Order: sequence, then C-alpha cells, then structure tokens
Amino acid sequence: MYILLISIIIGLFIAMLFVNLYFRAKVLKVYGVLVRNKVQFGAAHIFNRQKLEAEVLTQYPQFKNEIETFIRHMRYSIQMASVLIGLITAFGAVLMYFR
Repeated sequence: MYILLISIIIGLFIAMLFVNLYFRAKVLKVYGVLVRNKVQFGAAHIFNRQKLEAEVLTQYPQFKNEIETFIRHMRYSIQMASVLIGLITAFGAVLMYFR
C-alpha cells in the first residue's frame, strides 16, 4: 500500500509538471501575439467575463480570438493545477495516516 501511494504521488507530480509545461507553451504563444500588439488587461479581467467584455474586448476587437484563447488556457491551467494539488494533498494525507 505504501509503495502504491508513493507511486501515485510521484505520478501526480509528473502530471502537474506536464500540465504546467503544456499550458505554458500554449499560453506563451498567444501571449506573444498580445504583447507584440500591446493588448493590456489585468487579472480581474481573466476571472470576470462581464468586465472583460465591457473593458477589453471593446477596446481590442481585432484580438478577440487571441484574448479569449489566452483566458481559456489560463483558466483551464489553474483548474488543472488546483485539482492536481488537491489530489497530491489527499494522497499525502492518506500516506501519512497509513505510515
């Protein structure tokens, strides 16, 4: 049981690393387009769709697809990292309990 839990935790760490690298590559590609064209928005715009539409998408309508792609990848990356951290913590707690 101990070896299985250690293997699961190591696998989850590797999965978290892979997710981080995968989304970093996708996000940086779109981010480069946004930076080259001086498209600016803050973290509040990533989490608030209404604020994004009212303030950013009206100002940069030609980059709507890139902005939405960037935000979608950021949200998904945050969700995946949260799930993996939760799983690592849960399996670590079980590992501590059975040790």
